[in-house]
Amino acid sequence: MKYLILQHFLSTNRTEIVETSSGKVKGLVRKTVYDKEEYVAFEGIPYAKSPLGELKFRAPQPIKRWEGILNCTKPKNRCLQNDLFLRVVAGTLDCLYVNVYVKKLKSEKPLPVIVWIHGGGYQYGEATRRVYAPDYFLNKDVIFVAISYRLGAFGFLSLKDPDLNVPGNAGLKDQVLALRWIKENIANFNGDANNITLMGESSGAASAQALMLTERTKGLFHRVIVQSGSILCPWAWTPKYDWGYRLASALGYKGTNNDKEVFQYLSTAKPRKIAALSDRLLTEEENLLEHMLFSFTPVVEPYITADCVIPKPSNEMFKDAWSNEIPLIVGVTSTEGLFTYRHTMKYPDTINKLSDCVRILPYEVRVKQNSEELKEMGLRLKQTYFGDKQISFNEVFTPFLELMGHKNFGHAIHRTVLARRKYALQVPTYFYRFDFDSVNFNHYKKYTCYSSVRGASHGDDLPYLFFHAAASKLSRTSSEFKTIQRMIGLWTSFATDSDPNCDKIKPCIWQPIENDNKPLKCLNINENISFIDFPEQFKNEVWDTFYTNELLF
Repeated sequence: MKYLILQHFLSTNRTEIVETSSGKVKGLVRKTVYDKEEYVAFEGIPYAKSPLGELKFRAPQPIKRWEGILNCTKPKNRCLQNDLFLRVVAGTLDCLYVNVYVKKLKSEKPLPVIVWIHGGGYQYGEATRRVYAPDYFLNKDVIFVAISYRLGAFGFLSLKDPDLNVPGNAGLKDQVLALRWIKENIANFNGDANNITLMGESSGAASAQALMLTERTKGLFHRVIVQSGSILCPWAWTPKYDWGYRLASALGYKGTNNDKEVFQYLSTAKPRKIAALSDRLLTEEENLLEHMLFSFTPVVEPYITADCVIPKPSNEMFKDAWSNEIPLIVGVTSTEGLFTYRHTMKYPDTINKLSDCVRILPYEVRVKQNSEELKEMGLRLKQTYFGDKQISFNEVFTPFLELMGHKNFGHAIHRTVLARRKYALQVPTYFYRFDFDSVNFNHYKKYTCYSSVRGASHGDDLPYLFFHAAASKLSRTSSEFKTIQRMIGLWTSFATDSDPNCDKIKPCIWQPIENDNKPLKCLNINENISFIDFPEQFKNEVWDTFYTNELLF
């Protein structure tokens, strides 16, 4: 409520109208939280037809032109989902919108553009100011665009039967169409269509990387910021194609695993019932012992269509990716594994049943090796994180969280850096480690564990980039406020000219990664900024040894 009241007082009664290829849109002039600088918010601009009826699970279709002036002064509803925090179904299928926030509609030259893809495991999340208010960015001369895309089964149902035209990845295809709309229209908002930075966190980062690899996005953006996520993360793709059948069965379907029959059943099921169940299909074995996180996620599409985004395993796409020619920022938080703190506390058998650690090995490794090789790999993993300690909840809780942080996030990002070292050394790749630990402002950690737990959790970098419903105004002398200034300085400098170095981190210099004969270095973002050897390199290199070269990247 405090946030809503604050935003009310920071809006004005003035509006602006902009012409787009789809029709005219009206936005509201607002003011930023700290410096009261004005910007124009165009919220809820449709970039695709409503994905209803035959389009419910399929690739999006371009929006038709509307008549008159579309009122975009208020945010639209989020995409249909089972709310992560309230555990109630919320949102709507009619959700394919972009929110465009403009610092200046007129300037001497067009402004750099930052396009945001929200996270949420492909199951949850939204592109609204309630969660991702861009006020901090809009103290700079940039344009900020947030994309809304389909989630859960609506965004990632995949069926093998080509007659159905549901190969999967509809949510990623939403993002592709949104980028095409942005490329075509951003100049009308005073944006530079040749200076677009794509940015995402967690599954938003995995999405951004998927879009870096597919040929369908070539030329739609010019640099990327990937935060705590990769399309190589074990939760960011699924080797299974039976989730549709399992969802239909959970809804009451009594037939066999026949794609046409399953699709017919899901097509007539109530969308809210689908949303209520699409993130609850994992068995206890899969969830607690196989350490799977989600069901409906990106897939290697089972057949090729004109809209295909992922035609083959992502690691096979790195070598020839067009994005090897554009700059990248990529990084992690220092304690990503706090993401699993509450879950592990609730289910101590997650640790007690670890045994030889084989179940924690990556899926793509487990299906390639024999039992003896897997046992040796598991013991190597066990020794790296637990040493000679007894595998029990009380003995190895903390190193287990570190292990899960590397399994779920860190090592996939490490693999991304290795691939960039090999295939993209002609352009800069900047590697960072977010290590700032605030008791009151690391908001994601406050939800996933407790404020007394130390470390920068997965998602803890977001409050330093976005104002949101749980945020409060800070003293300008606080370390938290200074961290916001640093993060925004780094990110907007990179979005302007591909070099993140700015006055806020001087005298430190953030250097891009170098060839593979040198130790990996990173910008460590803490109360003090430093350029250091990557502290987790050794443990990530242990994970490297589980992969053959063709699997690694």
